[in-house]
Amino acid sequence: MTRPMLALALALMAGSVRADIWECVDESGNKRFTNIRSEARGCRMLNVGPTNTVPGTKQQSGGAPPGFPRVDGETQRQRDIDRRRILEHELAAEQKLLEQARNELAVQDSMRLGSERNYQRVLDRLEPYQRKVKLHEDNIANLRRELTGGR
Repeated sequence: MTRPMLALALALMAGSVRADIWECVDESGNKRFTNIRSEARGCRMLNVGPTNTVPGTKQQSGGAPPGFPRVDGETQRQRDIDRRRILEHELAAEQKLLEQARNELAVQDSMRLGSERNYQRVLDRLEPYQRKVKLHEDNIANLRRELTGGR
């Protein structure tokens, strides 16, 4: 066989590959799949056909696929304005919740209960309040990031 013919034969064979897959069921009814012949004793071979190994075509960048619904510029601009207004409203609400959470933490931090002779009990009591503050701080940071376009 000449080299070009050999290359063509190898290219055609690489186009699809047959994979042997077995379905194994244990005593409890749990299914397991394998492609290793030595692990497949007592298992049922599945007919999966050839597997395509040729890479797919890349979608064109810079646009939506054909038939994808399009939105005119003014509609999109209005949607962006509405989205920004909603995010700003959520940011204001989160800032109020953060202020409340910080106040609750400060009140709890200033108290010492008679049952808290061990400082770990104080830390355990404060932990939910600290988590709540952290949650609202994270939410505010995420909302600000969203408002600035992810930068």
